[in-house]
Amino acid sequence: MRFASDNRAGVCPEVLDALVDEASRSGPAYGEDDATAQVTDLLAEILEHEVWAYPVLTGTAANSLALASLCDPWGGVLCSDVAHVLVDECGAPEFFGGGLRLIPLVSPDGRIDPLAVAEAIDGAGEHDVHNTPIQALTLTNLSETGAAYRAAETAALCRLAHDRGLSVHLDGARLANAVIGTGESIADLTWRAGVDIVSFGGTKNGAAAAEVVVCFDDRLAEQLERRRKRAGQLLSKMRLVSTQLTAQLRDGVWLAHAAHANQMASRLATELGRTPGIELVGHVDGNELFVSVDPDRAAAWRDAGAEFYDSPSGNHRLVRLVTSWSTTQEEVDQFAEMASDAQLGPIS
Repeated sequence: MRFASDNRAGVCPEVLDALVDEASRSGPAYGEDDATAQVTDLLAEILEHEVWAYPVLTGTAANSLALASLCDPWGGVLCSDVAHVLVDECGAPEFFGGGLRLIPLVSPDGRIDPLAVAEAIDGAGEHDVHNTPIQALTLTNLSETGAAYRAAETAALCRLAHDRGLSVHLDGARLANAVIGTGESIADLTWRAGVDIVSFGGTKNGAAAAEVVVCFDDRLAEQLERRRKRAGQLLSKMRLVSTQLTAQLRDGVWLAHAAHANQMASRLATELGRTPGIELVGHVDGNELFVSVDPDRAAAWRDAGAEFYDSPSGNHRLVRLVTSWSTTQEEVDQFAEMASDAQLGPIS
């Protein structure tokens, strides 16, 4: 009953087989290999747009490099108040960006309201030497609460941002899940909506350690190459990172694994929704769901062997449950049966 995070899942067979194959031979260093070139080609194919792609090891590096490429050291980046870049990356965006400032916007479901963006820009005042000029907006899809931005929602935010002179970054650690959850294409959710640069996630979807910064404008390319090198993210054996990405991007593997994870989350939500004392909170657009339960009951779930993250929420506990490419129907059903057992704790 492993529902703490899709980061905890193992390496999917497609990636593992490709890694073993690539690791058994030698090849060019520092990204001058066929696998790295194929990452760009495959992403251009699925995105239906010319791209410049830069594989890195971690989502933190991908997000931080992307934001640093959009913002001056004295500039500001608007973000959700629950954004991963704000609360889970130990100041890395500010570090990589030489001091850029993250400016949080209240977003109850993790998705930013265009009105909040407009008010933040208008409230920043004139950009004289005393002010922090707002230069970028960062979105997350899926959001940190599991809700997906539809293409039209992203497009509305991008139009507003661009009209005010801002660039737009998308944290796509779970973008594959958003594509499946919305039924919209990855092109529609990104560049067609106006997104300038994307952190495309591979690790949560079955890779060992592989993310990629994707930009749609060659003007960002040269500085991204140098920033990646300076940040220690240009690996000498880059082909072993790129091979993971090509294994996912070929033959729709990235979508198949995301679809399975989403299906398991939907099944779990359906089962838990039938159980008295368990309240589903927010959206289930992908592979994350949140439930509110009595703290004693949540503790009993953990004592019974379930893995999950939680946080206090008044008299209840807000529990986050995340499925992955490797989650089985048996795990889901076992958790649902255990969760419905009234003997595990009081039902509110």
